[in-house]
Amino acid sequence: MNCTLLLCTLLLQTCSDSSHQRSNYVLATGTTGGTFYPVGVALSTLVKAETEAGFSLTAISSAGSMENIKLLRDNQSQFALVLAIFAAWAYNGEGPISSPQSDLRSISGMWPNVEHFVLQSDLVTSGTLSDLNSLQGERYVLGARNSGAEHTGIYILDALGIDYQRKFTMGYMTYGASASAMQDGNIVGMNVPAGPPVTAITQAFAQMRSNMTVLDFDSSQIAAINQRYPLWRAYELPPGTYPYQDEPIMTAASPNVLIVREDVSEQIVYDLTRMLWESLPTLQQIHSATRSMQLQEALQGIPVPLHTGALRYYRERAIPIPDALTPPENLNAPEN
Repeated sequence: MNCTLLLCTLLLQTCSDSSHQRSNYVLATGTTGGTFYPVGVALSTLVKAETEAGFSLTAISSAGSMENIKLLRDNQSQFALVLAIFAAWAYNGEGPISSPQSDLRSISGMWPNVEHFVLQSDLVTSGTLSDLNSLQGERYVLGARNSGAEHTGIYILDALGIDYQRKFTMGYMTYGASASAMQDGNIVGMNVPAGPPVTAITQAFAQMRSNMTVLDFDSSQIAAINQRYPLWRAYELPPGTYPYQDEPIMTAASPNVLIVREDVSEQIVYDLTRMLWESLPTLQQIHSATRSMQLQEALQGIPVPLHTGALRYYRERAIPIPDALTPPENLNAPEN
């Protein structure tokens, strides 16, 4: 009888708070040709190297931000890298995401997500995104179907008044497949938003050289895409970012954000936040996109509240917390 009672007690304790008992977590990233995936693998490696971490983190490839939001919603992943605009869309139930996911929380802003709208050079006249409005039915790839690249590409083109539905024959491919298709002449351009240098862009430049162009954003175009969500800023790709790139490219960038489900325990998120920032030099050696990351700028461009675990870490490091990033459950809690 005592054994039965003990077993029932243990079962109740196990079921009472499954989010706190979990030790294996999934980080949703992006396609293998972008930046989310290698950085996600690097983060999971940092956790594995921490002998006293007490949890594991597995980075999985995905179609990107849109799929990652669904994976978080369904608890098929607990952490995700997403474009900042997708975090805003998901939290508020806007854009392509109709139902608010108010249980999403932020951990940190990451590296800038840099827009790479690429076009075959013989179709370039102004050198800016306006050239996309001159296409006459040529095949152009905005991203894999229902991916973050596709949705942000559509958002940007709509904001600029570029009638892609009439001007483009749409293709749907991952970054790597798009680069291969462009080299083979099967498409005239591609949209590849990611942290530079992007593997797919590097490969395409290496083969095509001056036959491809990454289009510039001018100041009026950046102002136009910031009308609804003020997330983008001018971003210069200096010469040498890509093979045979002799001139600077003035494009635009918005933040990438590491987000998490609210029901992941405070201690787990605190530990991951600590590992992220205390092991940043290692992360920067693994992928150069993370070299722009600085702790003092960790909260810039984050559109949803922090997780309590991340909040604790930033308070310990005396990072100012904007009111908008204080988690709802901590609004009236005293700071320790």
